[in-house]
Amino acid sequence: MAERKTAAPKDEAQADVQKAVDEAEDKGYIGVPVDPTPKENYTVAGVLAGKPTPETDAGHAREVRQQLDDDARRR
Repeated sequence: MAERKTAAPKDEAQADVQKAVDEAEDKGYIGVPVDPTPKENYTVAGVLAGKPTPETDAGHAREVRQQLDDDARRR
């Protein structure tokens, strides 16, 4: 996640942009991975090797959802 700016904005436009970015970060839209599954699992080699993805393995999908829920609770 990006660090919040502590210095006062120099003008109104900069303040508006900073406010929008801060709100997006607060909602988790910036800096939070949607799916913690390694990218290699989505490659042809990963699929052929049977590496799990949430779309192909129900158990892995439950683990991913649980991890995302746990991460959200810690924020």
